[in-house]
Amino acid sequence: MGRAAELLGVTQAFLRSLDTAKLITPLRSGGGHRRYSRYQLRIAVRARELIDQGTPIEAACRIIILEDQLREAQRINAELRQEQQDSGDTAP
Repeated sequence: MGRAAELLGVTQAFLRSLDTAKLITPLRSGGGHRRYSRYQLRIAVRARELIDQGTPIEAACRIIILEDQLREAQRINAELRQEQQDSGDTAP
């Protein structure tokens, strides 16, 4: 956790607050140390940006969740459009 906080320029308390808010839940090592994925670190950076802009942590968490859901919906839509185009190309 210390290394992740150092890399992001945040405090360990900030990372713990994101865990408490259930925005990110790091894996635990055998010794109980928190292990963050790159994706979780990107989320933490986005949370820090929003909070630095004056957004309360609860609202920042909700915004990040909605942004993530929007990206996933856009990805699915793009795949479906591609599948539709592909099936249209092979139609008689």
